[in-house]
Amino acid sequence: MRVLVLGSGGREHALVRSLSQDPDVTALHCAPGNAGTGALADNHVLDPTDPVAVVELAQRLMAQLVVIGPEAPLVAGVGDALRRAGLLCFGPDAAAAKIEGSKAFAKEIMAAAGVPTAAARVCESTDGINAALDEFGPPYVVKDDGLAAGKGVVVTEDRAVAERHAAECQRVVIEEYLDGPEVSLFALTDGTTVVPLLPAQDFKRAYDDDQGPNTGGMGAYTPLPWAPPGLVDEVVQTIIQPTVDEMRRRETPYTGVLYAGLALTSKGVRVIEFNARFGDPETQVVLDRLATPLGSLLQACAVGGLGSAPALEWRPGAAVTVVIAAENYPGKPTVDDPIAGLEEADAVEGAYVLHAGTKLHKGLPVSGGGRVLDVVGTGPDLAAARAAAYTAAERIRLRGAHYRTDIAAKV
Repeated sequence: MRVLVLGSGGREHALVRSLSQDPDVTALHCAPGNAGTGALADNHVLDPTDPVAVVELAQRLMAQLVVIGPEAPLVAGVGDALRRAGLLCFGPDAAAAKIEGSKAFAKEIMAAAGVPTAAARVCESTDGINAALDEFGPPYVVKDDGLAAGKGVVVTEDRAVAERHAAECQRVVIEEYLDGPEVSLFALTDGTTVVPLLPAQDFKRAYDDDQGPNTGGMGAYTPLPWAPPGLVDEVVQTIIQPTVDEMRRRETPYTGVLYAGLALTSKGVRVIEFNARFGDPETQVVLDRLATPLGSLLQACAVGGLGSAPALEWRPGAAVTVVIAAENYPGKPTVDDPIAGLEEADAVEGAYVLHAGTKLHKGLPVSGGGRVLDVVGTGPDLAAARAAAYTAAERIRLRGAHYRTDIAAKV
């Protein structure tokens, strides 16, 4: 199978790494990729949100499966264009990807499917915003209705901060605050059958002890030893399957991976948000544990054959990833700084480095985005995996870089 992966982040490097280990994958390409994917796949310069360019590249490469990593190409209709051209695609079409592209649409789907989630109001005026903030009270949860690269949500006790963020959005969803720990669960689906992956937990705030602004994610780990028994089965039965069924009922079948961001509240499991793609950085740890070849799984989703796929197999033990971010992230990050210590980090037993916001300059890796690297540690348990990740992270040298030191610490 000849596979093309679209995207350039740590999620895409994790996908490429897993696909490279699948014996059925005979050719592997990534567009545009990064300094890390280029070691495992052929990188191609491309705007992944350009449907025409993506179709032309896939046809030229004779790709038998196109895997769409980020959300922007999905919302832009790249999946639609590929399917119209007769190409297999992993990822929903634009109508189904709206479940991430619009928070208001996601709430509509959940209401129709009977999926438990936070009470919310969709606001487009100052009066509506103030009324919703009054209704729900602090902590205030304010979400940009559209795509915001994981940074469109503000959770704050400060009314002025909440009002300011709402005013910056054309359309905003204001919700009740959900208490309890958060869990990320990915589920593969061909539009009918649902197959869950391992649950993970990520860390959204920029700094230790969940301080600072929201980011795209500063680290993650799996498994979750504290998760209640039967959690995954409950989420599939009460959240994922009803959502997939509702999308199919609306004649906008959802294929690909549905990411459910969950809160385990005092009143039960509630959906915080849906995403239409693998989450970043949770993908880095979940795929590390997956023993089943990835290519055949993604292909089964694309052709409607997930129901006949064998049960998933998982590697024992644990995985922890630590994100190394550029100076000023999550603000405007500094870029083009040389990255050193990669070989030393990879040499740590049980650890390896995935590239996220990197590029090559004169053949050497430099920073090219906010989240620069994902250092993954593995081991027989979370303590060992965490130790490996941080030992390797300490060997990375990047001017002004920062990372959280408390990923998976409380577990």
